[in-house]
Amino acid sequence: MADASLRPAENFFEPKSPIRSATTVAYQAAAVGALVSVLQNALSSHKAGALGVLTRTGGTIGMFTAMGAVFAFTEATVANERQKNDAFNGVVGGCAAGFLAGIRTRSLPMALGSCAVAGAAMGTFDYAGQLAGERRQVREEKQKRFFKTPPISLQRTSPSE
Repeated sequence: MADASLRPAENFFEPKSPIRSATTVAYQAAAVGALVSVLQNALSSHKAGALGVLTRTGGTIGMFTAMGAVFAFTEATVANERQKNDAFNGVVGGCAAGFLAGIRTRSLPMALGSCAVAGAAMGTFDYAGQLAGERRQVREEKQKRFFKTPPISLQRTSPSE
């Protein structure tokens, strides 16, 4: 029973700043969008040259940035409102980002379909624990329980004692 008192609470919630999360993820998504835009520009034939990354396929950068920011902002806002860190937050965030991607095609059925697919994908990743990760305390506690500590009688002592 002493082991149970050392365990962190299962329903531990730490509030997130939606603006900070959205800004961080937007920068990361912009970098990925820039990479995709560079690849699109390199693989297409045109006369725009290197500026084609911004002029021809620059919308890709903006779309990746917007989707990342919308996902992170929505996920953090829903988590703060519900005061829970679970897969449902990822479902709602993925749905919002997917809806934004579908609206780009100017089709409501595509927006709803993208919402369902992205929400299901993000919820599955969160539920499986691949995207959310573990807190450091939980990981260290699992390591302590998994690895055995050597008995005191087997530890070597120095010959001078």
